[in-house]
Amino acid sequence: MFRTAQILFGVSVVIFLLMPIVAILPLAFTSSVFLTYPIEDYSLRWFVELATADAWRLSIMNSLIIGLGATLLSTILGTLASLGMRSKALPFANLLRTMFLLPMVVPAVVLGVGMQMLFVNLGLASTYPGVIVAHAVLCVPFVIVSVSASLQGIDPSVEKAASSLGASPVMVFRRVTFPLALPGVISGAVFAFATSLDEVVITLFVAGPNQRTLARQMFSSIRENISPTVVAAALLLIIGTLCLGGLAALLRWRQERSALKAVP
Repeated sequence: MFRTAQILFGVSVVIFLLMPIVAILPLAFTSSVFLTYPIEDYSLRWFVELATADAWRLSIMNSLIIGLGATLLSTILGTLASLGMRSKALPFANLLRTMFLLPMVVPAVVLGVGMQMLFVNLGLASTYPGVIVAHAVLCVPFVIVSVSASLQGIDPSVEKAASSLGASPVMVFRRVTFPLALPGVISGAVFAFATSLDEVVITLFVAGPNQRTLARQMFSSIRENISPTVVAAALLLIIGTLCLGGLAALLRWRQERSALKAVP
């Protein structure tokens, strides 16, 4: 009985969280210029506008460029930081981990103002590298959390066994540590890319007109004129995020399955 109540409660919470999305997304297929129910006629005109309107096409390209750049940078930095903080000999490891996780809790407006002032002095304001670095700062904590969890699941005796057989530290990392931590790295990269796609506050402070991302374009469109194009863009973002999450889950499942097969 208690188990059934738990399941019903969980299903109810999921439905409650998904209902706003389920209610608004069908409006992406309306032929009307207004977000109203009932939908009189269905059309793909708003997806066509996403693909043909210069402002939307530029914002999609900018989101992909900035998102991929921020994902690559944050994944490299987050993985290296996780490996470094894994060492028990590192002093103040917990303090360093807290410092790396601060962008998750510091208000985005505070980060945006600080980055804007810093990037103006460095000449990175309103540039693609500046926006990529700003997004990477927000993405690094997600990579660290994911990679650190994978590293904690690695048995140190496996790495010691590889070292005792004559493998160098670099070889141990390439052949043992990194393959075992790869699911966490991929998951962190997926979270980083999704975070970059969704970021708008920091972008408002550090990006210029040429670096207008999809999230910023959606924000501007909502302020100026609510159009079903915004809903169509939101649908694409949700589908893209779900596909990336599914890919990360599939890769993690294949990695775990391979590890189980390798166990005699």
